[in-house]
Amino acid sequence: MMILIPSYEPDKRLVDLVKRLKETTRARIIVVDDGSGERYQAIFNEVREAGCIVLTHRSNEGKGSALKTGIRYAQEHGSKGIVCADSDGQHLPEDITRIMLAVHRHPMAMVLGSRQFTGHVPLRSRFGNSTTRFVYKAVTGTSVQDTQTGLRGYPPELLPWLLQVPGERFEYEMNMLLEAPQAGYPIVEVPIETVYLENNKSSHFRPLADSARIYLPFLKFCMSSGFAAMIDFILLLVLQWATGSLLAAVIGARLCSSIFNYMMNRNYVFAQGKLSAAYKSMPRYFTLVVIIMLLNYGVLSLFHEQLAVPIIIAKLLTEVLLFLFSYWAQRRFVY
Repeated sequence: MMILIPSYEPDKRLVDLVKRLKETTRARIIVVDDGSGERYQAIFNEVREAGCIVLTHRSNEGKGSALKTGIRYAQEHGSKGIVCADSDGQHLPEDITRIMLAVHRHPMAMVLGSRQFTGHVPLRSRFGNSTTRFVYKAVTGTSVQDTQTGLRGYPPELLPWLLQVPGERFEYEMNMLLEAPQAGYPIVEVPIETVYLENNKSSHFRPLADSARIYLPFLKFCMSSGFAAMIDFILLLVLQWATGSLLAAVIGARLCSSIFNYMMNRNYVFAQGKLSAAYKSMPRYFTLVVIIMLLNYGVLSLFHEQLAVPIIIAKLLTEVLLFLFSYWAQRRFVY
């Protein structure tokens, strides 16, 4: 078992953490210097002297890239699993040990050290975790207490897959959570202490830029669905006016908008531009289109024809109800 600690511009807390770990565990410790520069070499030298392996990036590449460097090293050296922890002292050695034991108990699962967010928690941390927890539940249907935890454990079977998960910065860890269920890896949560030192000011997380990266797949899906919804909406009104048939209008509008939506999602949202991937995703996507079309007609008919809701309002309500279902189904079954 190895302990992997990605680090960018650390302070003495990194040295204190590795020394305490050396006292409590025999696991090999890998520290990845993510381009911290000459100013921080004294700290990394202390880490080496404490018996750690230090891998160095020449420039700052991001947390995801640092994790992949350490994971690749662990894989090449036959590690029996790894536990990833942050370098700022907010993960206690006893909690890191607890995650190591959980990895042994769950040999095919991703193990999360989940904070319970009791006591004093900085506002940006509480808000960030609440938001990502809500978004994750909405798009996957799975509840995870702490989506932003940096304390995670992985058995050796997961290492090759981890290197294939996209992302080079903070979005990498969220991408793991999004792709693990589809890859067949369960998520196990182990409660840990909630520790924030100096109001979490040592964090290198950039609220705007890094949040945008974390939510990027969902934001791109929103944009793609938004444009498709505009096409669908306009065609629905035009075709209903031209034919007088709600069913014909729904089918015609959905057919045109779904072709546009499929091309956008395949190439830009879920990044499956290869033709071979299209042979697998296209039948699944248009099967989903038929299902959503039937649901669309049923719900729209209920609102407009049974409840006498105006067509524009009925259409908006229907699309909102089906939006999250569509994202979840496409990520889970189509792409």
